[in-house]
Amino acid sequence: MRTPTIRTRVGIVGAGPAGLMLSHLLHLRGIDSIVLESRSRSDVEGTIRAGVLEQNTVDLMVETGVGDRVKAEGLRHSGVEFRFAGRGRRIDFEELTGRSVTVYPQHEVLTDLIARRLDDDGDVRFEVSDVTVHDHQSDNPTISFVDKDGSEQLIACDLVAGCDGSRTGTRFLIPEAQVRTDHFRQYPFAWFGILAEAPQTSEELIYAHHERGFALCSTRTADVQRHYLQVDPEDTVEQWSDDRIWDELHKRVDGEGAEVREGTIFSKSVLQFRSFVCEPLQHGRLFLAGDSAHTVPPTGAKGMNLAIADVFVLSNAMATYFETRDDRGLVSYSETVLPRIWRAQHFSYWMTSMLHTAPGATNFDLRRQIAELDTVTRSAAGRTLIAENYVGVAFG
Repeated sequence: MRTPTIRTRVGIVGAGPAGLMLSHLLHLRGIDSIVLESRSRSDVEGTIRAGVLEQNTVDLMVETGVGDRVKAEGLRHSGVEFRFAGRGRRIDFEELTGRSVTVYPQHEVLTDLIARRLDDDGDVRFEVSDVTVHDHQSDNPTISFVDKDGSEQLIACDLVAGCDGSRTGTRFLIPEAQVRTDHFRQYPFAWFGILAEAPQTSEELIYAHHERGFALCSTRTADVQRHYLQVDPEDTVEQWSDDRIWDELHKRVDGEGAEVREGTIFSKSVLQFRSFVCEPLQHGRLFLAGDSAHTVPPTGAKGMNLAIADVFVLSNAMATYFETRDDRGLVSYSETVLPRIWRAQHFSYWMTSMLHTAPGATNFDLRRQIAELDTVTRSAAGRTLIAENYVGVAFG
């Protein structure tokens, strides 16, 4: 039997922040799309990830009708604290930039986007398999897949968006030898993350440098906290008892003006991280966005924000193409988004190298880091540089 063909204008592989927001933004311009996702809806909505949203991301969500909950439930932060040598210094975002960030977990953003796409009768297909993009260098690309009932399906579309995350398959459709260059850095440490039912240690994020390793104290809600410890990348959850975790957090964070507040830990995980950029982000009628194109260390809180910035540009380019047949925005997509991506890579790398203790670090290395932190946080120019990068440069 012949596989039935479904027609849409944009085929989107992946229902993460990039794929769902792209579909949403295209819908607002009257452009239909189909989103394909291998996981179930409950799995997508249950993917627990931290979320520090730039002012740009929050503004876009509010302006496009998916910001009601982030306004009501998100925790607005107007600064962060850097702790080193047992003391803290605050970076005041509002004073330095007039902008802020909002703590709102990624799975809540996904929940909001899925609900809106389905309310708008959007076509989001969960639990699909064997997703394969065909003929993306032609004028008539297609995507074959098997739906959750086991039936083979085929989508005919004009453009394809690869938004399938860091375990992407679409990226490898760009030939490496002739076209694609992968820029990669692996870091010699990982983050051990916990969720705990506990009072807030601080109303704002604490970034702590310590000779024993980096620590981060953040908040999920008034009663649930998200904390991280720098650990060896080979460490496992089983190696870290609750007592060991709290003891290490106290050693790395406590001091003048700060004390970690304990509670019941109900989630533990080890987060590996790296820096990665694929260039270019397009090939024929295939366009990459989000983690399929780039990943950053979590230290700079840029991952989801970069994905949203990508699709803000890509949706406008696609809409212009369909409305006027002007393809200049599509042709220049990579060169438009790559400068922001590399700025975010630099900021994330800088924050990571400034705050983490490298394996084998000497006393000279530690004292140099403290001097760097002192220089940056003491200087108005240094604080402004951190604030401007952290809250994000406006889209466009």
